[in-house]
Parts: sequence; C-alpha cells; structure tokens
Amino acid sequence: MIENSMYDQASGLRRMTQLTSTKVITVTGGKGGVGKTNVTLNMAIAMARQGKRVMVLDADLGLANVDVMLGLRAVRNLSHVLAGVCDLKDIIVEGPYGVKIVPASSGTQTMAELTPAQHTGLIRAFSTLEDDIDVLLIDTAAGISDMVLSFSRAAQDVLVVVCDEPTSITDAYALIKILSREYDVQRFKIVANMVRSYREGRDLFAKLTRVSERFLRANLELVACIPLDDRVRQAVKRQKVVVEAFPRSPAALAFTSLSNKALSWPVPACPGGHVEFFVEKLLIRSSRQEVPLSES
Repeated sequence: MIENSMYDQASGLRRMTQLTSTKVITVTGGKGGVGKTNVTLNMAIAMARQGKRVMVLDADLGLANVDVMLGLRAVRNLSHVLAGVCDLKDIIVEGPYGVKIVPASSGTQTMAELTPAQHTGLIRAFSTLEDDIDVLLIDTAAGISDMVLSFSRAAQDVLVVVCDEPTSITDAYALIKILSREYDVQRFKIVANMVRSYREGRDLFAKLTRVSERFLRANLELVACIPLDDRVRQAVKRQKVVVEAFPRSPAALAFTSLSNKALSWPVPACPGGHVEFFVEKLLIRSSRQEVPLSES
C-alpha cells in the first residue's frame, strides 16, 4: 500500500504549484571512522539552535549510534518499523534543541543486509510522517552498500566526509564514482574532517579532485574544513556534540559555519530524478492548489 500510494503521489508532483523549503542532505564518506555521525549531529544541533526544525535519520542500520552519542534511549527503532510492529512516527525520539531522531538498530545483521525492495519500502515509509521539517539529515553507514547508495540518491545534497588518510580518499572516490557513473549523481559537497590546518584541508580536497576530474564528470565542492580538536572527543565522552558542549571551540565554530552554509543551499524546484522521498511528501502535503494537466 505504501508503494502504490507513493507512486500516486509522485505522479501528482507536476500539478503542484506551491513548493516547500525542506532540505534533504545525506552525510556519507565511504570509509568508517571519518566522523560522519559527528558531522551530522553537529550540523543538526547547530541548525536547531537557529530555530530550524531538524530531523536526523540514522541510516547505519546495522551499527547505529546516533541515539547513543546523544545519550538518548530509544525503545523502538527502524527494525520494528520493517517488522510491521509500529509506524515510523512511533520510534522518533527527541534530542537537544528539539532535534528529532529516527533511530536504527545496532548489532542486527538482517538490518545491514536488506533487499532492494526493503530499501525502497523503508525510504517510502517516510510518506507516513506528518511532521513539518525544515531539514532532514541522513547519516549513512560506511562503505558502498545498496543502502548507502539508496540514501545518497535520495538526497538533494550529498556531503562526503573525508580525512587525510589514503583509505579515506580511496573509499570516498569509489563512492563518488559509483554514484556518478551508475546513478547520475553529479554534485558532491566535500567536508575535510579532522585536519590540522585549512591548508591541509585544501590539499586533501586537491588529492580527491585530481583523480575525479581525470576520470569522472562529477562536480566536487569543498564546503568545510573541520579542524582536529580535542574538544570533540571530550564532548563525545559527555554524550554531547561539540557545538553544544564547547560552542566557542575551533571545531564547533567550523561546524556552525558549515551549518549556516548548508541552510543557504537552494532546494530544487522539483525532484531532480532521484527519490527525494521526504520532499515529495512535503510538496504534496503543503500544496493545496492544482493546475490542469495540460498546463504542467
């Protein structure tokens, strides 16, 4: 029923005259340990502190940790939604500054090995949500699994987090290559994380762009250089994010700057060929007028 409903809704997008400003941003990176979750949560809370309505989807379905990093207790998670135990709205927990968290399960192999049909069903489950959201941030798993690719394709903007390690650069390139060549995702925003200086961040970005420009048509943009800052580790030990625990620290200021920049990124006037599930739902819900099909 969810799939048929979403197909019907998507077909009606052409007739909608009013658009929402919801942003859908996927944070990914290819390699584990590059700080994707930290980037996601710091952006979320920095945005929420500005009064934005923010939701974070923990899309690391096998090794979830978003709720743990914030010291939250999730009674149910996405595994219960897929099992038909409850709806998506029933598992949402509230974090600092009203950030809504959609928790995933941890240590569950079956959640890490979903079929493509289950991926699609999970994405389309968002059509059941009634919350008005300004920004949806999706924190993906490491690697280039079907789920990572699905959520990267679903977003309006893909943030690729890299650090100055050969494996991080190699894995980030592999992710960009697959999304670019096989799924026609051509725009990527790069976050150089845990760098010792802005110059190191620029050099890291240059390493990635050299190989991308040679073999791909993808457009890469460096949007942030997050400094290596011990306050980040201290905040994690407190189960807080650095923008909340140490708002004047170098890393917190860089995350805040990234969040401000992300809020200025334009939202496409209509779905750009990807799933963009959440935007489709909000377009349909926020639009109340239709024009004849001959005018679309």
